[in-house]
Amino acid sequence: MGEDRLTSAKEQNTDHTWDLTLRPQKLKDYVGQEQVKENLDIVLQAAQSRKEPIDHTLLYGPPGLGKTTLAHIIAKEMGVGVKVTSGPAISKAGDLAAIITNLQEGDILFIDEIHRLNKTIEEILYPAMEDFALDLILGKGPSAQMVRLDLPKFTLIGATTRYNLISSPLRDRFGVTFRLNFYNNEELAQIVKRAADILAIKIDDKATLEIASRSRATPRIANRILKRVRDYSQVKGDGNISYELTKQALNMMAIDKFGLDDLDRKLLAVLVENFGGGPVGLSTLAASVQEEAGTIEEIFEPYLMQLGLLSRTSQGRIATDKTYEYLGIDREGDKNKLF
Repeated sequence: MGEDRLTSAKEQNTDHTWDLTLRPQKLKDYVGQEQVKENLDIVLQAAQSRKEPIDHTLLYGPPGLGKTTLAHIIAKEMGVGVKVTSGPAISKAGDLAAIITNLQEGDILFIDEIHRLNKTIEEILYPAMEDFALDLILGKGPSAQMVRLDLPKFTLIGATTRYNLISSPLRDRFGVTFRLNFYNNEELAQIVKRAADILAIKIDDKATLEIASRSRATPRIANRILKRVRDYSQVKGDGNISYELTKQALNMMAIDKFGLDDLDRKLLAVLVENFGGGPVGLSTLAASVQEEAGTIEEIFEPYLMQLGLLSRTSQGRIATDKTYEYLGIDREGDKNKLF
């Protein structure tokens, strides 16, 4: 349920075509992540001057910040093809072999959710990354034979929201690692304005900033909210997105000025009211709000921690002074409860 919210940074089915339309094609058009862009530009220029593929690259950070977009930009800048898959989609050695043997010299293999690769696939991937060779076992029992297939030189780009779940041997085989961080409102406003221009939507500057400020510091959410505000403006106005129509649309969607929605508020209220502000274990908190523990850890928590509304400790999740202030609850006991 949490992954299907308007404010969820996780990719949804309705995002795909929309994201393809708005996705920048060149590094110079990619907004934000300035340090990553600066370093990546050096890596790209150096590889191009040597006429070599770039080093295997690992991109990590919360969902919706542009890891997939960066992978496609790298392919465009290098003038090579890109094959896209995900960790869960590669369940057998044959799946990996089918993908990797069809790569051309210099191509990019992009594996999303690379932390979800099973260990058997990882072990097959090691020689492919280091030696550009694929070791396969043909047959079973005493007649089984090891066959080594030579591969063209390619670049593996892995993306993950859970850096800590990637095994050390796999992490060590990436020559370049970039962490993507949350965006500020000015950067998000640029993204919203760029998207509106591409879609020929008229939007005023205050409306652009309002959408940016309620987008949880995440471009994917900003673009998704723009889509919904556009719909609202067409029905309630003349199709142009004004500041007032934007506020009305966002209030109707129950997205507050911090970008939090009803589920965020429920989680914080349960933490404070049911568990005295914590510490409380992730699985217990998840059961209390009827969400998957992984969804809370990947989708809810990063932004709540960014706002200082939640603290993650070895004992469990803890509410902060800001949590009580946000909920309008007196930490000493005089409570004006939200629920």
